[in-house]
Amino acid sequence: MLPAYISHADCTRHEMGEDHPECPERLAAIADALLLRGLLDYMLPHDAPLATVEQLQRAHSALHVRRVFDMAPDSGYTQVDPDTRMNPHTLAAALRAAGAVVLATDLVLGGEAPSAFCAVRPPGHHAEREAAMGFCFFNNVAVGIRHALDVHGVERVALIDFDVHHGNGSEDILAGDERVLMCSIFETGLYPFNGPDARSLKDGPNLLNIGLPPRSGSDAFRAAVTQHWLPALDRFRPELLYISAGFDAHRDDDMGNLGLVDADYEWVTRQLMEVARRHCRGRVISCLEGGYVLNPLARSAAAHVKVLIGAD
Repeated sequence: MLPAYISHADCTRHEMGEDHPECPERLAAIADALLLRGLLDYMLPHDAPLATVEQLQRAHSALHVRRVFDMAPDSGYTQVDPDTRMNPHTLAAALRAAGAVVLATDLVLGGEAPSAFCAVRPPGHHAEREAAMGFCFFNNVAVGIRHALDVHGVERVALIDFDVHHGNGSEDILAGDERVLMCSIFETGLYPFNGPDARSLKDGPNLLNIGLPPRSGSDAFRAAVTQHWLPALDRFRPELLYISAGFDAHRDDDMGNLGLVDADYEWVTRQLMEVARRHCRGRVISCLEGGYVLNPLARSAAAHVKVLIGAD
């Protein structure tokens, strides 16, 4: 039984204009890195299906889903926010990205894969219940989580988000859902411009937000994981673990300034896999979020996947 690698060619057809950092080349860079390191030899590839409206509406309102469908252009671009645009292929890509996490959930919970990595775009963790924003249209991980809870009957799910930007959309959708523990580390002062004292950062017993100041580096990141995430996860005892895997906290990625390195992504994945072995029968689903400079993105994703699939 091999870990699943889920992607789709439609995810490379979405683009938001020349020089936009959330570019199709991101997926090719990751695939090349996994191939060169031999990691794809230990994974079973799957084409991401299109998410259904019913699946999307477990995380989003019917109005939001209809709005995204209606905004899809026949040609050119539709501007969604100052940083986010749709081209004629964006809707299909967004549906594939959400569908990938639904498929990963089915495969892992059905015993057909021990873990899964969803190499998809557009990303999802900024998409709120009622709004597309920050390069995101549908919240891919939240759609998968609600599928696990509402369709498969899983009782406790954890979401780990180590993107440099706070996953405001995941938080908006999952806040108050006692079946979910969301643990997030992010750089304060960055988009979406929330932090530990900001009004836009939600609070609740199922949310563990740790904002780190710029230039915090590896030691502060690892201390936050060790002192806060791991004890909370052990108390919660999740049955399934999802990762919003953003790699833009890397010191070579100019979207943020936390100063992480490749080894930090390998290390944090190893800690999370240990949690999964203790509580989840090793079941982990990871979905790509940020990471915009191709070389560090590819290296960091490979370091993450190596541990995720047990090739370390």
